[in-house]
Amino acid sequence: MNKQALKQIFKDTDYVHRSGSPEELRAAEYLKARCEALGVPARLESFPVPMAEMEEAHVYADGKEIPCKGCLNCGSGEAEGELYYMPGQDPVSIAGAKDKIVLLDTAGIGFFPYQDLMKAGAKAILFQYGNLHFPDRDIDERDLRAAVVGEERKVLCAMIHSESAVALVKNKVRRVKLVIRQREWEGESHNVIAELPGRREEWITLSAHYDSTALSHGSYDNMSGCVGLLGVMEALGRKEHNYGLRFVFCGSEERGLLGSKAYVRDHEEELSKTALNINLDMIGTIMGKFIAKVSAEEKLAHYLSYMGAELGFPVSASVGVYSSDSTPFADKGVPALSLARIASKDVAPIHCRYDRPDILSMEQLQKDIAFIAEFTRRMADAAVCPVGREIPEKVKKGLDEYLFRKRKEA
Repeated sequence: MNKQALKQIFKDTDYVHRSGSPEELRAAEYLKARCEALGVPARLESFPVPMAEMEEAHVYADGKEIPCKGCLNCGSGEAEGELYYMPGQDPVSIAGAKDKIVLLDTAGIGFFPYQDLMKAGAKAILFQYGNLHFPDRDIDERDLRAAVVGEERKVLCAMIHSESAVALVKNKVRRVKLVIRQREWEGESHNVIAELPGRREEWITLSAHYDSTALSHGSYDNMSGCVGLLGVMEALGRKEHNYGLRFVFCGSEERGLLGSKAYVRDHEEELSKTALNINLDMIGTIMGKFIAKVSAEEKLAHYLSYMGAELGFPVSASVGVYSSDSTPFADKGVPALSLARIASKDVAPIHCRYDRPDILSMEQLQKDIAFIAEFTRRMADAAVCPVGREIPEKVKKGLDEYLFRKRKEA
């Protein structure tokens, strides 16, 4: 794919496309059309996602209102109590949360800390976003995920800027009140699926997510991965391979891998015929290190390192679990890996207004796509896919922790 074609895709998708929104659907339809323009049939598969529209959200600190964004899907109502700043999530810190409005140092919360806070009797939660020293005062808008709440009760949650959070602690604010009103419903997101059949009735599935967060245009995270899929599709679509290639552009990854989870659920009977999942999440930055996180046997990590050495393309490969759409595949027993070019957040930030096309290099993107296409070709043309289907115990342990089935060991 030439540089002008690459630039055009980023130009065409240079807008916020959040999970379940009309803009996300617009991006899905655009990717579908791009697949079809390459001569590859594609379809949209819908799946349900929780949606909400914020009608009002207020945070009052000792009676004075401070800027905030209410968390979507956290319910509606009012909560008032003593402010409790909790920088740690250890048992001693959690014990002090009873009947308090808890202020965290983080922009979100995991399953076990949330469960602990609810059991301790926390009334509401304040998260924070942004940098005290940067001129922008953006506040991200996130949701309280069902996977985090589990069987526990929902409490009101809101995001505030780090500047406000520091002021709350510095000024020894005592009482905080949250007021949130929102409309909640079940919406719809989509996966885009395109296929290149092979000689065998087995598939190598390539995935990348196309949704963005509330503040981001998602060029790096992760339209770059979607462009990577289109590049592989163009490079390998001219001939038949031993294994078929299935391309899955996932919706709603930013809300907890909802698209890939929906795919493995809806296609569970086919997973036994899926030899490998290759996931692309953030490639093509001007600077950064190319990594491969392998949720499969260690031999695959070695293979990628050796292949990189052979081709003069440095790859930092390791075994483990990556926070992206490879994870649901690995959890279902499908060998999986995520490929990414990871740059410093000061050079290529994500989940913010600075994730735009200008942090990418079309030349580097072409190089990344060429390597990924060659790796995919070798797997697809193998007489038998060389990657074993056994998921190592180390990876299983990581999956249990990532998917909230077990606490991480201290």
